[in-house]
Amino acid sequence: MIKWLAAVLGYIYFRFPGAILGFIIGSLLDNYIRSSGGIFNSMMGEKNQTVSPGDFELNLLSLSSIVIKADGNVSQQELDYVRSYFIQAYGKERANATFRTFNEVVKNRQVSASNIARYLAARTKYPTRLQIIHFLFGIAKADGLVSEAEAEVIREIAGYLQIGARDFESIKAMFFKNTDSAYTILEIDKTASDAEVKKAYRKMAKKYHPDKLGHMDEAYRKGAQEKFTKVQEAYEQIQKERGL
Repeated sequence: MIKWLAAVLGYIYFRFPGAILGFIIGSLLDNYIRSSGGIFNSMMGEKNQTVSPGDFELNLLSLSSIVIKADGNVSQQELDYVRSYFIQAYGKERANATFRTFNEVVKNRQVSASNIARYLAARTKYPTRLQIIHFLFGIAKADGLVSEAEAEVIREIAGYLQIGARDFESIKAMFFKNTDSAYTILEIDKTASDAEVKKAYRKMAKKYHPDKLGHMDEAYRKGAQEKFTKVQEAYEQIQKERGL
């Protein structure tokens, strides 16, 4: 434990007063590392079985910073989107504490999308990782446009999170509108039969049902509801186009 090492060093240099001071400082460092260790563990490649809430929040905020910087333009709308999302998910006090830790410890470090995303991939459920990608696209779209640079960074992160290619394209299509978006959201080709369309809708509605994130905070369940609604809208659009 760091506190005991610090106490010994303090004693060597400053005798008993130094030992006491070293113990106090070491205890603070021990507590700090336990609360924010995931960022450092992900950077160092260390393995744990689960991810703590505080660790998850710091890693998610780090991925957010990567997306915000992707196009070389740090947008105030994107920053506001992240802050609003974290406050809604965790409350103002807890969110502010996460931002402070991020600014003090992580902001000026070289943050690795690969290490962080792989760390989360090994410790979170697939529906949670889908919601992370949806959240990152929400950040990119906050200023009105998802740039190609932002989309490519999110694609890279999705790969490290072990998100399937079709799942990634489905979520991306919720933010990029074109004539085939509805089909892409349902993960089918435009040539799919009516029966295949109905089957795809049922499958996607089940995959993106908000109950899949019942264990997460309200903001994540809201994000799941947004995806669920997009799936419904895509199906309704295809129904209208085909006269079903």
